[in-house]
Amino acid sequence: MKIILTAISMLFSYGTQAQELFVVTEPASNMPAGSIAVRLAQSFMRENNTSSTNYHLMPEVMWGINKQFMVHGTSFLSNRNGNLIVEGGSVYVKHRFYTVDDLHEHFRLATFARLSSNNADIHQQEINTIGHNTGFETGIIATKLKNKVALSSTWSFEKAYNNTAKNKFPATLGSSAINYNFSMGRLMYPKKYTSLKQTNINLMLEFIGQSINQNGHSYADIVPSIQFVFNSQARVDVAYMKELYSTMLRTAPNGVYIKFEYSFFNIFQKNRF
Repeated sequence: MKIILTAISMLFSYGTQAQELFVVTEPASNMPAGSIAVRLAQSFMRENNTSSTNYHLMPEVMWGINKQFMVHGTSFLSNRNGNLIVEGGSVYVKHRFYTVDDLHEHFRLATFARLSSNNADIHQQEINTIGHNTGFETGIIATKLKNKVALSSTWSFEKAYNNTAKNKFPATLGSSAINYNFSMGRLMYPKKYTSLKQTNINLMLEFIGQSINQNGHSYADIVPSIQFVFNSQARVDVAYMKELYSTMLRTAPNGVYIKFEYSFFNIFQKNRF
């Protein structure tokens, strides 16, 4: 608890600019209109009660359609069955519908929806349409940026279905859940901007939770991370996921998450849509 409080106090120190590029959650803001980004996310999660590591690889392409809409396409690969194989994919759409801008601060609201398909075996109570379950998720995001600090909260409804005819969703498990996430980020370096080519270093602290609607089982995770932004175009994120508590079966809740991302700006004409 002392470590958590210390991290929060650091994130809320005073400053004069910030970014809202969270590691395991999405902000309400969109990427620049007419731009394309490629992302490669990897997770190395320790299996409970074994010495095995659950590895997931998720390549992703993102498109900023305009200032209101962006779309993601993601593939899911895993080594759960011994070899790295493709298990499925998803499409994610975000609509930013409310914006308030002021000097050195802004507020955004957005809705989103994700549709996923997955052929893996269902081996835990946690519902996760990012790499584990066939289903959908839809919700709302609120993000506030002021000076060097960015805050964001997400509430969503998630529903799981059969992964395949052979990997059906167990009738004894709850198939829908409410997700609630809260993220904080602070720009640590540079102290003062002189060029867009400066390397940025951001510290993040994210809290992720879920409650199953049918039985009330729940969990909460904490995710501290560090983020490097190079030339305002490339990102490297390193995070550690730690389970705070859980009343549901989760096979691999703790581990390391690494993300690489590169953006290509002005690929399409702005104001085309």
